[in-house]
Amino acid sequence: MKKAKMPLFSAALLAVFVLGACGGDETGTDGNGTGEQNNNGGEESSSGGTLIFARGGDSQSLDYASVTDGESSRVTKQIYETLIEFADDSFELEPGLAKDWDVDDDGLRYVFYLQEGVTFHDGTPFNADAVKTNFERWADPDHQYAFTDEGYSYSVYGTQFGGFKGDEGHVIEEINVISDYEVEFILSKPLGSFLQNMGMSYFAITSPAALEEYGADIDENPVGTGPFKFVSWTKDASIVLEKNEDYWQDGLPKLDGVTFQVIPDNSARLTALQSGEIDLMDGLAPDDAAMIEGQAGLTTFERTPNNVGYLGFNIEKEPFDDVRVRQAINHAIDKNEIINNIYGGLAEPAANAVPKDYLGHNDDVVAYEYDMDKAKELLEEAGYGDGFEFDLWTMPVSRPYMPDPEQAAVVIQDALSELNITANIVTKEWATYLEEIELGYQDMFMLGWSGVNGDPDYFLGSLLSTDGIPGSNQMFFSHEEVDALLAEAKTTIDPEERAALYEEAQLIIHEEAPMVPLVHAIPALAGVDTISGYVPHPSTSESLKHVEISN
Repeated sequence: MKKAKMPLFSAALLAVFVLGACGGDETGTDGNGTGEQNNNGGEESSSGGTLIFARGGDSQSLDYASVTDGESSRVTKQIYETLIEFADDSFELEPGLAKDWDVDDDGLRYVFYLQEGVTFHDGTPFNADAVKTNFERWADPDHQYAFTDEGYSYSVYGTQFGGFKGDEGHVIEEINVISDYEVEFILSKPLGSFLQNMGMSYFAITSPAALEEYGADIDENPVGTGPFKFVSWTKDASIVLEKNEDYWQDGLPKLDGVTFQVIPDNSARLTALQSGEIDLMDGLAPDDAAMIEGQAGLTTFERTPNNVGYLGFNIEKEPFDDVRVRQAINHAIDKNEIINNIYGGLAEPAANAVPKDYLGHNDDVVAYEYDMDKAKELLEEAGYGDGFEFDLWTMPVSRPYMPDPEQAAVVIQDALSELNITANIVTKEWATYLEEIELGYQDMFMLGWSGVNGDPDYFLGSLLSTDGIPGSNQMFFSHEEVDALLAEAKTTIDPEERAALYEEAQLIIHEEAPMVPLVHAIPALAGVDTISGYVPHPSTSESLKHVEISN
């Protein structure tokens, strides 16, 4: 057997993220110099305190595997844990609920050696049976805990593991409990991103006893092994977590609790920070970042850019079922104008869905040139020279890849008006917005995607393969050749072969233009300067177990 700590294909990417990490103090240290090592090598808890983290939107669900929004995983990251964890500031693999693992040379058998003495928040033991129960729940729509009749679906599992039980492409053939603390995964074919997937917050482990107790209400009664325990959820207002006093890592967490508070308006969120009502906020507008720089008592953080903000076409609806219309709108959007007016320079134009530092990013794909004459020509060819009218769905909340969606929508609306196209700006409550675009109610919509495992498949497979329908592929883009290329890349281990397949797929996607890739953004956050140990992760969801706050 060969010991594998991380796939070789990610090595270059991981180096970029490590070098590019920024913001925050060194994880695990006490900003006041009071952190000390205990006899087990862990750190003694010190100041405690409760952190109030304000964000633009509420969580969609606290059943992490059944949703795709970052506001959900930001909270569940504190409650639940995965077999493998990522480093604090990169996608480098580290032990999590599994302290070690082995991989056979052919990439078809993985054995995870689990941490012993870990308990769920309900007091039941974490073990290999719990791992098997969770993965089988996601894989099998007929599993007693799948809750598919209640509307649960696990699209990310489907895209990351090639479908579900019984599907031809599903790669997890068997999960075998070897002992209480050893669990074996047998794959039907190699999966290049398998270990990276194990670190994704979607695949964290829920207490089987809680699944039995709460049934389909598990989405509002989360029970994991993480550093914080769920207390309460007031919809569209706040989620309250408290310290897990029995947490298995010595001296952690340092905080007594965390409250995630919803403040949709960016300015109101900043005002709350300046007045001391909250401690940390995301969605900091670029202009505000410059304004508070050097302001006493406040500090800013920047995440490593690892996202794409985009306009998506529902290609099942007219006129967006015509590729010439989609290409015309690509030519009509001036990305540099959007970056200058809305991002304050904290973004770069996107040509692909995949950020440029990723394996397989195709540098030969050039973004559609801003060219109104070319846009008019394409619309004439498609029979829409006189224009048309449609609804432009606009996010009601700021997101890491889109700090001011409303203003961006106005810029796009103005640009399209030059083509006699009337874009009616439509917005809805955040959870409704996400639910309805998965159902295909939209004409054209604004959204984005942040990477959560450092692998290109998470962008391309999730957003642009048929496996992502319904779910993360809200453009309903289904292309046989692209599907075949992505499927082959997913099951290929050799990094050069994988890169070539992804590059070929991106050329086709660019020509088919199911989206307008707008930007790769540098998300900014702000907080009080008494916070220490906070490191914003590229995935947008970081554990707060090392964080402290002092008065």
